[in-house]
Amino acid sequence: MNTPTTHLGASAPEAARLALPLRFVVGVIGALLLALAAFYLLLRPPADDIRAMTLFLAGTAGLSVVAGYGAYSLGWVRRAPRIIWTLVGGYVLASLLTFLNVWVTARLMFTSHHDFMLATVLLLFAGGIATSLGYFLSAGLRDSLTTLNRAAQEVAGERLDTRVPVVGDNEIADLGRSFNRMAAQLEATAEKQRELERLRRDLIAWVGHDLRTPLSSIRAIVEALADRMVDDPATVERYLRTARQDINSLSLLIDDLFEMAQLDAGGLPLDRAPNSIADLVSDTIESFSALAAAQGVRLQGSAEPGVDPVFIDAGKIGRVLANLVDNALRHTRAGGVVQVTATTAPGGVRVEVADSGEGIDAADLAHVFERFYRGEKSRNRATGGAGLGLAIARGIVEAHGGQIGVESSPGVGTRFFFSLPRG
Repeated sequence: MNTPTTHLGASAPEAARLALPLRFVVGVIGALLLALAAFYLLLRPPADDIRAMTLFLAGTAGLSVVAGYGAYSLGWVRRAPRIIWTLVGGYVLASLLTFLNVWVTARLMFTSHHDFMLATVLLLFAGGIATSLGYFLSAGLRDSLTTLNRAAQEVAGERLDTRVPVVGDNEIADLGRSFNRMAAQLEATAEKQRELERLRRDLIAWVGHDLRTPLSSIRAIVEALADRMVDDPATVERYLRTARQDINSLSLLIDDLFEMAQLDAGGLPLDRAPNSIADLVSDTIESFSALAAAQGVRLQGSAEPGVDPVFIDAGKIGRVLANLVDNALRHTRAGGVVQVTATTAPGGVRVEVADSGEGIDAADLAHVFERFYRGEKSRNRATGGAGLGLAIARGIVEAHGGQIGVESSPGVGTRFFFSLPRG
């Protein structure tokens, strides 16, 4: 897809393009009127002198307008190879016009040749001083722009941590601040891109691992059955049961990946309606009761009166509860307790899943909601899934406008909690 290039100023209206020359003309006219007013108030000249001075000043003002506009229309500012040349040239032109105005006036009014020569020398001196001062002041502007240019080249060379010093509140300072914001955004974008690339590589490695293990098991079982290496009915039944479990694991992993893709795209569909959190807690306890009993874990739940109704997608929040309870049961030893509670909270409800398991190390606690993160690094499916359950839970809760968190003490237990707005 071709992206159109935007040229700043290319579509400016005619009035905007004429604004700067118009201001210049207005300034010259203002200077002419101010000079004539001062001439009249200070000298009280006769009418003939006023007419003569008016004609003379109007002529020199017109010459100044022609010279200034000519330099502007010829693109002096844009064509100069160095901005300092442009600025110094402006000072020189201003000095020349000043010299011309005053010198011609002195030529017409001074009767003494000595005084006229003295005025000429003083005008030349003043013009030189003005030009030197202009060069000196312009050098600071040039240095600021040079610093910006050097920084831009470093950013172009992927030195995205480059920043420029900002001093003052003028346009150059504003440009410096804008440059620093741009560089910071580019640095953040590059860091995010590196993180996405790392996640992509990890995704391939982790999904490959989680797919390969059940597929290898299924392949071995199918080959054994196909080659009639197993003919004992009990063993065949056990093989088929194992294959069914592996197929279920693959199906769950694919479902998790699809749901994560929807969350990443911001397109997770929510069928929200007034629903009962108490019923969801009860259903979750019932669905995991057999597993908890088999593991020797006491699973219990409760809902505070007044928690219902809540405007949620019951299926999705049920998925969150199932993921949290499944995670709690995986990490709770026999004789332990998993407690699910739902209570009212300001503006909504709060659901907690607490266990008396081994807890989570402090180094792992900040990462438990990251996709594919597993505190148990061997990625043994007997001790955990693909590492997507908690990431999906967070995505679903946040899609509802809620928040999710975790607190844990190693050797004591873990408490996951999430809050949801009522409406």
